[in-house]
Amino acid sequence: MHKSDSPQAHNFSYFIAMYAIVDIQGQQFRVEQGQKLFVHRVSADKGADVEFEKVLLVDNAGTITVGAPYVSGAKVVLTVGDQVKGDKVLIFHKKRRKGYRKLNGHRQQFTEVTVKEIIA
Repeated sequence: MHKSDSPQAHNFSYFIAMYAIVDIQGQQFRVEQGQKLFVHRVSADKGADVEFEKVLLVDNAGTITVGAPYVSGAKVVLTVGDQVKGDKVLIFHKKRRKGYRKLNGHRQQFTEVTVKEIIA
């Protein structure tokens, strides 16, 4: 093994991505820059930037910062995409021998968002 082939000779910091755990409308997501995800409906126009400041944890190239409960000064900027609906969920109620049957359906509304940047 040559000296130039050793892991210390190369800069591997570009393999470690910065990520954060953020609370978005009651749900926690592990996000990285450029990642697309679906969150419960965000009432913002398509293409608008939305900031979420409830950041629970930030990992910046191996340096982990844990909030108590949130990391001060940290925020995640998301770009709003399409408004979509989830799969249909059927709710069926029945009372045996009584002829009572009721069928309801529900489709949850989601917003597709892209992580623009993580500020820590």
